[in-house]
Amino acid sequence: MRAEFLDALEEIVKDKGISKDILYDALEAALKTAYKKNFGSAQNVEIEIDKENGDAKVYAKKTVVEEVENDLLELNIEEARKINPKYEIGDIVRVEVTPKNFGRIAAQTAKQVVLQRIREAEREIVYEEFVNRESEIVTGLVQRVSKSNILVNLGRTEGILPNSEQIQGEIYNQGDRIKSYILEVKKTTKGPQIILSRTHPGLVKRLFELEVPEIHDGIVDIFSIAREPGSRTKIAVYSNDQNVDPVGACVGYKGSRVKAIVDELNGEKIDIVTWNKNIEEFISNSLSPAKVLSVEVNEEEKTAKVIVPDYQLSLAIGKEGQNARLAAKLTNWKIDIKSESQAKAEEVNENITKEESLDDVESENIELID
Repeated sequence: MRAEFLDALEEIVKDKGISKDILYDALEAALKTAYKKNFGSAQNVEIEIDKENGDAKVYAKKTVVEEVENDLLELNIEEARKINPKYEIGDIVRVEVTPKNFGRIAAQTAKQVVLQRIREAEREIVYEEFVNRESEIVTGLVQRVSKSNILVNLGRTEGILPNSEQIQGEIYNQGDRIKSYILEVKKTTKGPQIILSRTHPGLVKRLFELEVPEIHDGIVDIFSIAREPGSRTKIAVYSNDQNVDPVGACVGYKGSRVKAIVDELNGEKIDIVTWNKNIEEFISNSLSPAKVLSVEVNEEEKTAKVIVPDYQLSLAIGKEGQNARLAAKLTNWKIDIKSESQAKAEEVNENITKEESLDDVESENIELID
């Protein structure tokens, strides 16, 4: 342990960003282990490193007693008072016991322990960095595929994109640069495990925050997002400034902003609609691009009956019911969509049923009179 070793520690502090105190604590613990392994584990010792010249000294901690039974742990009162006349029975005395060849043996034994502590400190730094970034977006390079999981290089560490969080149909090639959503950061024995997602609605939210300055600045807010990854997303936005059109801000000049997001999501369709505190208006907007004639809501059951023109019915429902399904997720209301002719037919049937019921009642009254 000499100056060159201290210089090496300084380099580690600079390169790895690890606290010098953490390194010295690790080093002292390692040297204590080395001493006990090579010179006897029965002693109660502590290590002291001179941070100026790198010298390491070993001190045995002994209890002052009247009669010594274990000379490794105890020191006679007379011997103790030769060191300092003020010592009394029960006091702890530090006695230097540094072996002549301690430096060489200690350095050899301590090396792996110090490296291990450095790895642990690095892992802790990475964990602290990423645990505070949960629910954020991160850019990385596809490193390799392992058992259908994608390993993504995030710089100081790797992230895992599990099969369940991958967009169906997306192909990931080594070296591809992708944006992902940090779903969860876990502590494991092998270091921090960073779970990424390409399917989470939060990814779309963060992409809009990156692309739309008005969202980043709080002028435009995102109310809700409904997503079927790889296929289609609906996003409801509103403006805190009456002079700013929220949908226009998100779309951008000639669609440039939303196009950048669609490209990042490999062609996933995105519908941007205006949120409105009037639920009828919001439900109507949520079914975009379909045109809505009327919305009738049941507040208690959170259900809505929507009437659309006949030629708009298939558009309102969407392929395999996707548009209606996403609108229901976006608004958190159950939506029943009818065409204008279906609604009229139902109304006619209801009227006929009512008339038949009245006729039945009148017939029963006549029979009673008779």
